[in-house]
Amino acid sequence: MPEERRYKDSKIYSCFVLNRLVSELGIDLYQTGLEEKLDMLLEEFTHPLSKEDIKHEIRSNHYMTEKVIQALLEDGFIKMEKVDGRYKIFITREGVLHARKFNEFYKELYREQIKDHYRFRKMPYWFDFSK
Repeated sequence: MPEERRYKDSKIYSCFVLNRLVSELGIDLYQTGLEEKLDMLLEEFTHPLSKEDIKHEIRSNHYMTEKVIQALLEDGFIKMEKVDGRYKIFITREGVLHARKFNEFYKELYREQIKDHYRFRKMPYWFDFSK
């Protein structure tokens, strides 16, 4: 009998998106002194995600992608710019600090959903369950 697929809510998808944006920064989220360096790092950030990148990252439909983006915008965790008819999505200082503060909580709360989400891909470093 096939394994039952678990429903993933927008909160875990938001976590996936924030961590993907952090990975695009190329930083160690848990480095000492991150707060002091963060504004400079964000100013130099030149690899935003598109809506399609986010849809691909969460592996969901257009409706859920829009819902996640809207929630992250409302929380101030991302900002979005429209350039030449395309949307560029950047993480904010608040988004980086939120990911750092709550990743352990999300890993515990959503352990099985995270494993299921990444079952056909390599588990991202920020969800290393051996730590």
